[in-house]
Amino acid sequence: MRGAKIVERTKVTGFEKKGRRITGVSWTNETGESGRIACDMVVNCAGMWGHEVGRQMGVNVPLHACEHFYIVTDTVPGLTQLPVLRVPEECAYYKEDAGKILLGAFEPVAKPWGMNGIPDSFEFDQLPEDFDHFEPILERAVNRMPLLAETGIHTFFNGPESFTPDDAYHLGLAPGMDNVWVAAGFNSIGIQSAGGAGSALAAWMDTGEKPFDLGDVDIARMQPFQGNRHYLFERSRETLGLLYADHFPYRQKATARGIRRSPLHEQLLREGAVMGELSGWERANWFADPGQPAEYEYSWTRQNWFDNAAREHRAIRENVGLYDMSSFGKIRVEGPDAEAFLNHVSASDLSVPVGKIVYSQFLNASGGIEADVTVTRLSETAYLVVTPAATRLADQEWLRRHMGAFRVALFDATAAEAVICVMGPRSRDLLRRVSPSDFSNATNPFGTCREIEIGMALARAHRVTYVGELGWEIYVSAEMAAHVFEVLREAGREMEARLCGLHMMDSCRIEKGFRHFGHDISSEDHILEAGLGFAIKKTGTDYIGRDAVARRREEGLRHRLVQFMLTDPEPLLYHAEPILRDGGSWAISPRAPMATISVLPWAWATSPARASRRRRCSTAPTRSKWPGGASARKPRSSPSMIRNPKGSKPDPSPSLRERFAR
Repeated sequence: MRGAKIVERTKVTGFEKKGRRITGVSWTNETGESGRIACDMVVNCAGMWGHEVGRQMGVNVPLHACEHFYIVTDTVPGLTQLPVLRVPEECAYYKEDAGKILLGAFEPVAKPWGMNGIPDSFEFDQLPEDFDHFEPILERAVNRMPLLAETGIHTFFNGPESFTPDDAYHLGLAPGMDNVWVAAGFNSIGIQSAGGAGSALAAWMDTGEKPFDLGDVDIARMQPFQGNRHYLFERSRETLGLLYADHFPYRQKATARGIRRSPLHEQLLREGAVMGELSGWERANWFADPGQPAEYEYSWTRQNWFDNAAREHRAIRENVGLYDMSSFGKIRVEGPDAEAFLNHVSASDLSVPVGKIVYSQFLNASGGIEADVTVTRLSETAYLVVTPAATRLADQEWLRRHMGAFRVALFDATAAEAVICVMGPRSRDLLRRVSPSDFSNATNPFGTCREIEIGMALARAHRVTYVGELGWEIYVSAEMAAHVFEVLREAGREMEARLCGLHMMDSCRIEKGFRHFGHDISSEDHILEAGLGFAIKKTGTDYIGRDAVARRREEGLRHRLVQFMLTDPEPLLYHAEPILRDGGSWAISPRAPMATISVLPWAWATSPARASRRRRCSTAPTRSKWPGGASARKPRSSPSMIRNPKGSKPDPSPSLRERFAR
């Protein structure tokens, strides 16, 4: 090996830390020798010890060990190689192992292990047998494979594996540090993912940028509270079994719930809210009708909430609806250099008047989208960056790592304010019933915010929308949020205003052609090819990604994010479906709607000249132009069509100005 040295039977005993960097690692071995290693980079790949090692570094690595069981039978005469059999509903897998049958289990209620720490001496060891725990799996297996009843058990194995809160492993640069990396929480997935994960991590460490979209496994997706030992213990009971459970669309975790709650949580529950969980946040995904069970009934067909979400969707399109977005990540950027700093990290022009709201992206050096945000100027020296709930930590880390010498301070203001969205053609009418403030276009045009009185409270009204209708996001301090909600709810009853959930928001935003970070766009997607070139409003100003944007404009687009309207609304598209054309895979859908009103899946399409270069669309057919006649060199793209729920003809996707000018 070139320049590498592997030292076994040696324990890490401590770390030297300076600011956001680890500068040295202390060690001792079994013979009593000890020492220190100076380091430029540190990788925590300590497996089920990763959580403990992370805490020594001051890094959050949420994972917990669980007992994992399998048996190996005695030799089965005449048994030859067999394909691996996986039976999710029985939580079991079967495979031939040297003339024997190996039966393993990922049971729905697992046994966490090592709650008080994992002994230093535990190495390639086994845990005590627990036949009572494994017996239900074995009983079903005997019914599935009767020869198991006639064959003795040669080995009963019980050993620990570590599981993360979402069952995806941890990879990448640790939040809060600049030279600490993580590769842990793989459990059995490491057998298939180790090579690719190692290559991706090495490339990331070498260049400082992800080699491709790693959002699903990026350690920055984990929230600080998820390192809590009690939380990990409770969640790990479920996550082991979820590896083999049916991954139904919109399936929600059942354990370790209720941790992060909006100030409106109890009020929404009383109104029939069915909660989903994201990054620990309890959020109303849909509202059950009176007498309807307020719970999901999972299926691969239309689930029990589809009609509810359709009614919520129509309320937003035709009347007015209320929904809670308090889970928005809210990052305050303050200081004398706040404007200059945000202009450095943002592709948009943030030299705007106080009260202006700017839709923007933070780009990497390749022009890929690292964050999709709105930025509101609150004062001459203060801005509010609003991010998706799941990416607040990652987005704040991105800002912090690019602060350099800028005189700014960052802090998480998420919990300080609730956000109540009032959306729909009659949203202005509803707000006028509860506030003496002026919501006219002249006073409060799109893309602006202003202080308002509402009920007996004070709030800030942001004229923006993610559902494509006239509307406002009402930012109100947490202690007054319940009052403001009550006032809006009561006034809205006369207007038949409907409480709405986030399934509605998803279908509405897709129908209007709005992107969602992490599903439609990511760090590997160029801002121009994602159809977001309209958000770049700088001329002559340097910013991260500027050169990549200029090059792509000069060279022409390689791919485009487009939308398709399906002629048959019955198929349900959820994610990553291939789109076939002329016998070949022409595009891949990164995200598709729930089809409550119309079916408008997104897809990444590859430019004819670049077809062979696109990782996701390697077999695109050759064409001289994009479908619909758009040139492959067109520097700006947009969703091809949207559909009005009333059935009018499709129109081109609106510009940002048109989205708000209702």
